[in-house]
Amino acid sequence: METKICPTCGCSLVRLGITDQQAVQLSFRGNDYFFCCQGCVDIFQKKPKSFVKEVKNMHVCPVCLAEKPTAYTVPLEHEGQQIHFCRCTFCMETFIKNPDYYLERLAGKTDFKGLFDGKEESCCH
Repeated sequence: METKICPTCGCSLVRLGITDQQAVQLSFRGNDYFFCCQGCVDIFQKKPKSFVKEVKNMHVCPVCLAEKPTAYTVPLEHEGQQIHFCRCTFCMETFIKNPDYYLERLAGKTDFKGLFDGKEESCCH
């Protein structure tokens, strides 16, 4: 499952409550990137290759929404799709009880307001 992660700060846009429409977008080398704020875009443009490399193998736990590199996740096969979880057993157990909710939230298809509950502040400002 691909979840948009701001390549500059490494935060999941779902965790921050930022929809695709609210995200600042930028194309780099034929790929579209989504950012939590304009400040992150400005920083990204100074050394884009290093930021892209840093988030290349990042995953977002569908339950706690923690961003982790592949090596620090536990994969679970669910309906033909590999989903990566943080290493705590709570998250995987919680997901198994209600997978549809967590997959929809991870895809940004719920009314989840994010860590800051729709307030103006975010991780970067």
